[in-house]
Amino acid sequence: MRMKTLKRALVAFALALPGAAIATVVAAPAAHADGCYTWTRNLYQGRSGDDVRQLQLRVAGWAGNRDIVELDGRYGPKTAAAVRRFQSAYGLRADGVAGPQTYAKLYELQDNDCTPRHFSYSEMDDGCGRGGWTGGPLSPTETRQNALRTMWKLEAMRHSLGDQPLHVTSGFRSRACNNQVGGARDSQHLYGNAADVVSRSRSLCDVARDARNRGFSGIIGPGTPDHDDHVHVDSRRENNRDNTANTTSWSAPDCGVR
Repeated sequence: MRMKTLKRALVAFALALPGAAIATVVAAPAAHADGCYTWTRNLYQGRSGDDVRQLQLRVAGWAGNRDIVELDGRYGPKTAAAVRRFQSAYGLRADGVAGPQTYAKLYELQDNDCTPRHFSYSEMDDGCGRGGWTGGPLSPTETRQNALRTMWKLEAMRHSLGDQPLHVTSGFRSRACNNQVGGARDSQHLYGNAADVVSRSRSLCDVARDARNRGFSGIIGPGTPDHDDHVHVDSRRENNRDNTANTTSWSAPDCGVR
């Protein structure tokens, strides 16, 4: 733990220095903030790269109403706006620039397998019991990556709703599992893009309404048949591998979500 704290301090120090000094310090042997991912430079509009994509993944749930943060590795206005919302939500300076304080909060939120601290792969692989991410239309690696994005969106929702637990009742489903539960033929659950969630502290309508701001393009909840005991959220607009149009579709009429 002491070594991990020291490494984080070194990375933060490097990021706080002017550009030339950053190059000198960061060129030293790699210092990892944790077992997942370490940013080694400040990020802002105009920058690009895998480090931007890693950031986009973690702020995907702060996209804003009816919007999404594309994981394209380009730091544009939507990424900056999502970073500002993230910063504001956690009491940081909301300038849209990802630097030491923003990274420190992300390190605090993520586990060593890159999942947000309040959600897990095992929880998301539970459509009909844990199946190991096989049996869907994508490779297990691709499916897990989609599930990771879903979890980071759920982490943002959890925080927005008062940091009270959200429970995933159905995540990834294999084709056999999806057939067993009567899911839609091309369900987003097959791709790791969806989660059915409930809360013991907030109403389903609270969940459905908040989902509008969390980058979810698919919301199905109270007032829609078979969805009066959970809220379904998904990222269909970002799925280029399915047979569904990349559009926004919300249906929780009892909550005013249409």
